[in-house]
Amino acid sequence: MNQTRRTFLRTAAAAAGSITVIPFAASAGGHSPHEFPVNGGVVTVNPVHHASIVLETPMGVLYIDPVGEASEYADLPAPDAILITHQHGDHYNADLLAAIKTAEIPMVVNPAVFDMLTDDLKANTTAIANGEAGELLGIAIDAIPAYNMDPEKQNFHPQGRDNGYVLTMGDFRVYVSGDTEDIPEMRALTEIDLAFVCMNLPFTMSAEAAADAVREFRPANVYPYHYRGRDGGTQDPAKFAELVGDAATVKMGDWYKPGELG
Repeated sequence: MNQTRRTFLRTAAAAAGSITVIPFAASAGGHSPHEFPVNGGVVTVNPVHHASIVLETPMGVLYIDPVGEASEYADLPAPDAILITHQHGDHYNADLLAAIKTAEIPMVVNPAVFDMLTDDLKANTTAIANGEAGELLGIAIDAIPAYNMDPEKQNFHPQGRDNGYVLTMGDFRVYVSGDTEDIPEMRALTEIDLAFVCMNLPFTMSAEAAADAVREFRPANVYPYHYRGRDGGTQDPAKFAELVGDAATVKMGDWYKPGELG
């Protein structure tokens, strides 16, 4: 996206008020997409659950960290490619991958996940580490570090193991944080049109930390995701939106079933 368009989007958002929050409308299939214009068509964002995302792009359908039951994806198009950030069970599920991935479907993963794959799942799979690059469906994939900075949390996500990703489709750039704190590498990102930023304690970061990072790297659009903790606690996406203010347009996805957050 060129700078003029990015400036226009932010100016329009600021004119509408200090906070621009765009919720999903309900859909019959249980998934509620948003569309973003890109060269050659649109990118459609389908939230599935927690950290699982399905992106429909002009190049094909990309599944990001697919977990859960195959039935959760039944009303969505089949994957043309798969992207995995790291091996935790809310991001990587070997049984689901075995059900949805064929040898013809390319997959990009971090090295730790690659070492866990069966031979069947390794077919047409590429491992890329922090700082390395790959490609899926003609989409450029850059592996961005994702880790905990707090010494007491580094056993969750040690530096150098897990990936976030920047996906480049022409002049449209998407950032997927994976599990991370508000690390310098995130804050240094530029020209991001669409971001998915995690939050939950104690494993990643608070809504306050996530919003502070967003205010620095200023994506055009941002989804808070991954905000339900394993202990049943939550981070408040509405608080995140309030703190982001006019630094980005905040999108809300239906990541959780009604009542699931308590």
